[in-house]
Amino acid sequence: MVRRPPGSSHAPRSAADRGQPTGSARPPPGPGAARSGAEMVPLVRGAGGSHQWLAAVLLGLCCLLPAGRLAAPGGDFPGAAADSLVVRKGDTAVLRCYLEDGASKGAWLNRSSIIFAGSDKWSVDPRVSIATANRREYSLQIQDVDVTDDGPYTCSVQTQHTPRTMQVHLTVQVSPKIFRISSDIVVNEGSNVTLVCLATGKPEPSISWRHISPSAKPFESGQYLDIYGITRDQAGEYECSAENDVSVPDVKKVKVTVNFAPTIQELKSSGVMLGGNGLIRCEGAGVPAPVFEWYRGERKLISGQQGITIKNYSTRSLLTVTNVTEEHFGNYTCVAVNKLGMTNASLPLNPPSTAQYGITGDAEVLFSCWYLVLTLSSLTSIFYLKNIILH
Repeated sequence: MVRRPPGSSHAPRSAADRGQPTGSARPPPGPGAARSGAEMVPLVRGAGGSHQWLAAVLLGLCCLLPAGRLAAPGGDFPGAAADSLVVRKGDTAVLRCYLEDGASKGAWLNRSSIIFAGSDKWSVDPRVSIATANRREYSLQIQDVDVTDDGPYTCSVQTQHTPRTMQVHLTVQVSPKIFRISSDIVVNEGSNVTLVCLATGKPEPSISWRHISPSAKPFESGQYLDIYGITRDQAGEYECSAENDVSVPDVKKVKVTVNFAPTIQELKSSGVMLGGNGLIRCEGAGVPAPVFEWYRGERKLISGQQGITIKNYSTRSLLTVTNVTEEHFGNYTCVAVNKLGMTNASLPLNPPSTAQYGITGDAEVLFSCWYLVLTLSSLTSIFYLKNIILH
């Protein structure tokens, strides 16, 4: 047992005896210390003191508290809402917060910037206001939200006992928007083609491609569409669609033109008769559209001369012969030309005796012999029957 020296008392030593400074000054409380109600009362009195206290408390809470946690123990945040709010760009966002009683003070912050301190507005943004459906509600309302409003918001409430805080993360969704797509392009058949489609949105939109054709062939999703060794069948419009479920997809189109050398698909003539009219039709294809020319033998034919009329279209050419004469018979050649190449096809225009059967060359001689034999055979049969009848 430790004996006290004589004259000592059981009264505790004074602050001065303990080596602490005398007077009313006290060391500032630590970051986690909670102030008592008696200590907070003088701080909330007066307009100027209220603003200074709120600013100090709010900045301290932002720096020292983890997101979404209470400043001090003592139960749940009264009326606390979900810690995440999702709205679409252009809508109105209401971040819910409630006071404990009429004596509580509230404040709203966005990151380290004070938006409201009590009923005083610190933000210059006209879209921001406090929604107060009743005495306890202290919700932050943001009209016409934009992507710049996205982020964490903190509601701080100072009661007579301890400050409390809650954080709400605002997520602003944005409709998909295609901001870049390949221009219409022209390529030669067999080339490699890459189409580009870039879009923005939140959540990030997915990109898909579709070839607008009778088959409407879909492709794998992605910003880039690669076509290797493109063919004429792959020409046409390609549709890019950006979608993120926030609103309807954004759709844009790009046209792909595939050049190829001309081909003649059909060359056909109608029956011709001396003195009548004859028609030869030449069907072709090519990109760019081919230019058609006509020849009889080695001679190029010109529309409007020698009873010849030529009408050219993008995929066909019609040659008309008016008042057919012997001079019009012969071999007709249709020529199709574009910048990638040339092709031709020939068709004989014959007298009606053989033309009506579509027979030319050696077959024409054989047909004539067969026709002569058939005629002689018929005459012989008639002569034989006549002799039988007479006898």
